[in-house]
Amino acid sequence: MIRAIRSFAVFVTDIDRAIHFYERVLGLPVARRGSFGAEFLDEAPHLHVVPAVHPEARKLVGRDTGITFHVPDLLHHCGVLHERGVRFVQEPTQAGFGVMAMVADPDGNVMALWDDKLPEERQG
Repeated sequence: MIRAIRSFAVFVTDIDRAIHFYERVLGLPVARRGSFGAEFLDEAPHLHVVPAVHPEARKLVGRDTGITFHVPDLLHHCGVLHERGVRFVQEPTQAGFGVMAMVADPDGNVMALWDDKLPEERQG
C-alpha cells in the first residue's frame, strides 16, 4: 500500500552545477550524493537531482517542476536569493492566503517558494 512520497526528481544537464545551486545558492541540505545524482532535504520527501543522461530524461529538463518549497520569511529569503543571482520567474506576490515566488535553477527548472504568512502577519 502506498503511504507517502519518498522523493521527487528534477533532471539536470550538469550535476555538479546543480548540486552547487541547490546546496550553496538555495541552501538545501544534502542528504545523499552518489552516481545517481544527489538527494536534498533531511526528511522525506527528498528532492532528487538527477543527471539527464537518457533522451527521455533530457526532455524533462527546463520545465515547471510543480515543486513548492515552504520558506518562512520568504521576502527576506528572496532578497538573499537576488543577491546570489537566482533568476526569478515571478517575484514574490501575495497569492490568496500567502506569498509565492517562482525561481529557476541553472537548467531552467522552475519551482515555487511559498510562505503561508503574509508580511503583515509576521509583524503582528
